[in-house]
Amino acid sequence: MAHRILFLAFLALTCSLALASYPSPLQDFCVAKPNSQVLVNGLACEDPKLAQANDFFFTGLHKPGNTSNFLGSAVTPVFATHLPGLNTLGISMVRVDYAPWGLISPHIHPRATEILTVMEGTLYAGFVTSNPDNRLIAKVLQKGDVFVFPEGLIHFQRNVGYGNAITIAALSSQNPGVITIANSVFGSKGPISTEVLTTAFQLDKVAVDYLQSKF
Repeated sequence: MAHRILFLAFLALTCSLALASYPSPLQDFCVAKPNSQVLVNGLACEDPKLAQANDFFFTGLHKPGNTSNFLGSAVTPVFATHLPGLNTLGISMVRVDYAPWGLISPHIHPRATEILTVMEGTLYAGFVTSNPDNRLIAKVLQKGDVFVFPEGLIHFQRNVGYGNAITIAALSSQNPGVITIANSVFGSKGPISTEVLTTAFQLDKVAVDYLQSKF
């Protein structure tokens, strides 16, 4: 009986780990077919016999993004919609450009862990652990430094240098998703009720109305 219980516990653990990542691919690759009318959890596949080198190629990460916005930052993504050969492979990447004091505001990736490498500049970067601790884990990063943001946790980066900064980040999903906290809370369509936001954020109605008008 004890052996059976141990076996069932082991089976439950291994099954939960297996379900925590992308399923194993059943073919070498699945080049995305973006105009397909077939609805799948991801993107439909082209005929693999039609695959070409350009399906697995992307160029453009050498080009700076336009940081002339109120955050002073720009993200250049490389997802399966930009690089069709990424489809079903469970990875993607981005280039992020930061003007001096530029910010990637607090956000989460609901489907991916992120590993970030600083290519140029100095960043203050961190994430917050889940309830009830809500610990801030943050560090100043220099060129060549690497920092990891665990899946689903709120994280941010800010350029704290006097020049431009550049990072390259890899994500453990072809479609990591992004939920920017301020945009989602104060810019939802339609708006979250004032009563909810005044209580949740301990703000008065004037402050909530102002924040909603900004997003």
